[in-house]
Amino acid sequence: MAKVAISTGNAPKPAAAYSQGVRKGNILQVAGQVPLDPETGRVVGTTVGEQARQVLANLDAVLEAAGSGAGDLVMVRVYLTDPTHFAEFNAVYNDWAQEPYAARTTVYVGLAPDLLVEIDALAVVD
Repeated sequence: MAKVAISTGNAPKPAAAYSQGVRKGNILQVAGQVPLDPETGRVVGTTVGEQARQVLANLDAVLEAAGSGAGDLVMVRVYLTDPTHFAEFNAVYNDWAQEPYAARTTVYVGLAPDLLVEIDALAVVD
């Protein structure tokens, strides 16, 4: 089975040598999505809630381009820059997530300037 790169203009273009997503068989890995507007390349929002909504929209766009959706997610990895952002992020995430919920890990990291959140995800597509 071939490994296929997933690409869409509805999510930000990769900043280096990687694909927005990669599918091999029924496994789909979506690269870390950040709160960039795919048309302008600029950061959307100044709060973690605003940025999380853009990140999830970008994630949805890559999933859709691969013939998938949030319901196929089995693992979501969230990267936040500040532990105090957890509750605000979680409120946005909880409105977006679909049952049965994917497994999730949240870690605190350093991201590029002005970025408060990044998310990557693994899906199994039927």
